[in-house]
Formats: sequence, C-alpha cells, structure tokens
Amino acid sequence: MSELWNFRDDVGHDRADLDGMTVEAVDGSVGSVKDVIEDVDGAYLLVDTGPPIVGKTVLVPAGLVTAIDVDNESLRVDRTKDEIKGAPDFEAGTGKDPAYRDALTRHYGGS
Repeated sequence: MSELWNFRDDVGHDRADLDGMTVEAVDGSVGSVKDVIEDVDGAYLLVDTGPPIVGKTVLVPAGLVTAIDVDNESLRVDRTKDEIKGAPDFEAGTGKDPAYRDALTRHYGGS
C-alpha cells in the first residue's frame, strides 16, 4: 500500500483530535478538517476548503500531513493550496472507489 495513504509515524495523529483543525498548506491556510477516515485501505482527511458554494470538500491522503500543532489546532500538509483545491471533487461514497483513489494518487503525485 502506498505511503501516501498512511499517516507518517512522526506526526502524532493518534494523540490528537484532528476534526475541526485548520489545514495549513505550504503557502497558507486552505480550510479545515471535516472528518478523518481510517480503514484497512488507509487513512485520509475530508477537508472543507471554504464557505458553501465557493468552497468544496476534498479528500487529502493522510501521508501528506507533515505536522500537527495541537495548541494552535492546526495541521500542516506538504502541498500548496492550489494543489489541494484542485483535487478531484469528493462525493459521499467515493473514498473507497479504486478509480477515485487512483485519480487522487496521480493528482498528489504519490507512489
């Protein structure tokens, strides 16, 4: 399984409640964590990228999380705001769809 779909060992995701945390891309804030999904196929975050109509919900593979700051309720991801906002649209039920996962892996440049 690709490392893209698993939390890095050093981020401490198991010691923090990520729901609602601000998501910081390498070039600034990109939204907030709506949900964290962990299953046998890997883990990912559902990120709300802004207000209704303008923003959207995108799926961010757990392997992109590089740091979690519990005090500031934020986490850092190893991609730009445009890369995250430009991810294929997430719709309920698509998280387990192999074609959707493949599209995300290609989009984020995972192995």
